Amino acid sequence: MKTILITGASSGVGKSAAETFLQAGWTVGLMARRAAALEEVAAGREAAIVLPGDVTKPAEVEKCFADFAQRAGGIDVLFNNAGIFKPAAPIDETPVEDWDQALAVNLTGMFLCARAAFAQMRKQGGGRIINNGSVSAHVPRENAVTYTTTKHAVTGLTKQLSLDGRDLNICCGQIDIGNAESEMVAAMKAKVPDLPTMSVEDVSRSLLHMASLPLDTNVLTMTIMANKMPYVGRG
Repeated sequence: MKTILITGASSGVGKSAAETFLQAGWTVGLMARRAAALEEVAAGREAAIVLPGDVTKPAEVEKCFADFAQRAGGIDVLFNNAGIFKPAAPIDETPVEDWDQALAVNLTGMFLCARAAFAQMRKQGGGRIINNGSVSAHVPRENAVTYTTTKHAVTGLTKQLSLDGRDLNICCGQIDIGNAESEMVAAMKAKVPDLPTMSVEDVSRSLLHMASLPLDTNVLTMTIMANKMPYVGRG
């Protein structure tokens, strides 16, 4: 049975991915801060392993990854998904606290989880890391300096790990999502009612494809988005 650890698994894309992988017969590690929400996702299924933890805290990350590797027999795939979107504002009105929080979750959290997964995958002879980027990793939204900057940095992390993992049989790729229906996007849609969206299950199916590839094949970047998003040709 293949194994995947999903961060940010209590809601949104992470929760949908957990359901998809469980239905496909994988052993799934569910990591997020809210233990009760993770228990709801697990719904008593033996293949779901609840891992309460904060991706911004190194000791908690190390414990969650070690626990999952021990209980599941290894980590075939990490879906490095946890992220936050702070309120939109021009840079001179963006609180430093918002900047710090976005960096802590969207970048440091990604680094810590990738670091823990990479170490385990090196030990076991290979594996795959899939980082959740965003279309904002390439094209910014207005007044979203914290999100845009951190997601651009995630692309750098993905490329670096893809290079460094090459000779270790460790693949690293990135999925860039545009407006999948989730709690985060619902908050945006409340302010922009005609915001184009797509089903989050379409994202999960794409993730399953990326995760199921053999380790001699890698999807470095995949962009999946609502077709009517103003992305291509934006100006």
